[in-house]
Amino acid sequence: MKTPRYTIIPLGNCFREHPRLSGLFMPERNRILVIFSKNPVSGQVKTRLARSIGNEKALDVYEILRQHTEQVTALTMARRVVFYSGFIPVSDLFLREGTEAKLQQGCDLGERMHNAICEMLESGSGKVVLIGTDCPDLNTVIIEDAFSALENHDTVIGPAKDGGFYLIGLKKSCPGLFLQRTWSTCSVLRETIETLEKKGMSYMLLPELRDIDTFEDLKQSRLWNENLSCMYPSKQSDCNNIG
Repeated sequence: MKTPRYTIIPLGNCFREHPRLSGLFMPERNRILVIFSKNPVSGQVKTRLARSIGNEKALDVYEILRQHTEQVTALTMARRVVFYSGFIPVSDLFLREGTEAKLQQGCDLGERMHNAICEMLESGSGKVVLIGTDCPDLNTVIIEDAFSALENHDTVIGPAKDGGFYLIGLKKSCPGLFLQRTWSTCSVLRETIETLEKKGMSYMLLPELRDIDTFEDLKQSRLWNENLSCMYPSKQSDCNNIG
């Protein structure tokens, strides 16, 4: 019987008390957290969501997601590097002291992720974890668990409910995970795992979480009740009739 090359972290682990999250902390220079952020410009973010609620409301949702991501990553014990999609802003909620800003490079999402991870690995980091800004249930402990997983695994993946992933971490470059692939499909995660298994690379799966890309995603997320009903009380009944 073969020993499995993967491990699954149960969902309960992401809510347990994490010993590193108490008291003062110092970022570990051997660990880099890459955050992919689109520049928050109306009409250029959350375009699938905007088809249902409009560009301005989609931008509002995206800013809520970016603020959440900033808060949960601020406590992560790693170098924090934000890769912007279009330009490096003069000021931004992510750009607090100690956070680096860079520009995404590449023709598609896969190439941009691959280039960012390679750049960080070449800078001397032994572990690179990459996330986006689409997941309202992501928390600091999950990110810390991702770095811990790389102690004993080649790769760590945070599966998304739509068949993609909200997080990926590596200790070495693997072009096959990113290049010449089709993105934004329900088979992204499956194909990623198939590539890892073909290459004989071990991996750990984190808890499955929901990204917000569409109006249905939004309605099923905690943001709908916690934020949007207060932000648009007069429009909520209209939104419920969309789609």
